[in-house]
Amino acid sequence: MTESTVRIGLVLPDVMGTYGDGGNALVLRQRLRMRGYDAEIVEITLSDPVPESLDVYTLGGAEDSAQRLATRHLTKYPGLQRAAERGAPVLAICAAIQVLGNWYETSSGERVDGVSMFDVTTSPQETRSIGEVITTPTLDGLTAPLTGFENHRGGTSIGSDATALAKVTSGVGSGVGDGLEGVVQGSAIGTYMHGPVLARNPELADLLLMRALGVTELSPLDLPEVEQLRRERLHT
Repeated sequence: MTESTVRIGLVLPDVMGTYGDGGNALVLRQRLRMRGYDAEIVEITLSDPVPESLDVYTLGGAEDSAQRLATRHLTKYPGLQRAAERGAPVLAICAAIQVLGNWYETSSGERVDGVSMFDVTTSPQETRSIGEVITTPTLDGLTAPLTGFENHRGGTSIGSDATALAKVTSGVGSGVGDGLEGVVQGSAIGTYMHGPVLARNPELADLLLMRALGVTELSPLDLPEVEQLRRERLHT
């Protein structure tokens, strides 16, 4: 973190922002500002190299053609990978899991190498997974159920160097029938949950912020509207 400003990297919103997942960066910034921190969002587009010096990074979902563009850009400018290597928290949503994985297969059957931040592989499934999903997190530091909206056809298998984010209690999850959702490897977290996921899961948002700030706790926020949203979604 530079002096007094927390810098939130919104990575490739011009091609990896199909489902409004850029809202995750807004949630992080707002939760910081409500606690008295200065925070700014740094948008990194296809016109920009990816800086490795930011404090936390978020990536969103996309379609096949956009995934290709993102994969090429992150391969050419590996600042995200270097940031993760030094422990900067990264949140990858839906197609971003696939781009950050070892490889993913497009809907036309072509296999594309990813950037290998996650030890995962992704192949198209026969049916698309669409609807609400509720999970029980297995990641240390999370205790509350995670909730989101999934909309993906990819089925992601986790290799030995990564672990799942959560176990599915309702919905599909990562799409390969193993009852798991998302992926965790090092400082990077991936999930198929939209919402944006951090608006629906404040505990996950604060876990990312604590890691970015290098602290073990944050002052609580009184946001009854967020709790109301969670109650509604958990009883869908």
